[in-house]
Amino acid sequence: MTVVNAKDRNPIEPISPETLSRLVDRHAAALELFARQLCEEAQDAVQEAFVELAAQDQVPHDVLAWLYCVVRNKAFSAARAARRRKRHEAEAAARKPAWFVPATSDVLDSRAVALALASLDREHREVVVARLWGGLTFRQIGRMLRTTDSTAHRRYEAALRLLREKMRIPCLKTE
Repeated sequence: MTVVNAKDRNPIEPISPETLSRLVDRHAAALELFARQLCEEAQDAVQEAFVELAAQDQVPHDVLAWLYCVVRNKAFSAARAARRRKRHEAEAAARKPAWFVPATSDVLDSRAVALALASLDREHREVVVARLWGGLTFRQIGRMLRTTDSTAHRRYEAALRLLREKMRIPCLKTE
């Protein structure tokens, strides 16, 4: 059914699936390249623009210009969100107490940490990664490993002790 706008008596129709498919095939790669200059989530910005186009009640007058405008706006929004997220994560990391006290400098050697972590057995390594980088609770880790949360906690403590020994880093005293 075609709806007619009472103001100008022009038919108002949404975009057809065939037209949308042709637009995606012809322009998605270029739109993604365009968005990549503005944000890291270029594919998401392009996909959201096409979804928004499909949801329009009326096909825009210049569809390609409309798509570039929407992709640009979505990319800017994604870039702002990424900056906010990074700032929030940095602030949260700054508020957390340090896990290690480096012996000679303020910076840990990431390669040395990666090697020390890789040298742990699988069970200890899984617990450390799940807890520190995954943010899982010991209860969640216990479920994942099909063990108790107290066993997960003991493995975590043992793994940290092993990492400190391998890296010759004293434990930070917390009171």
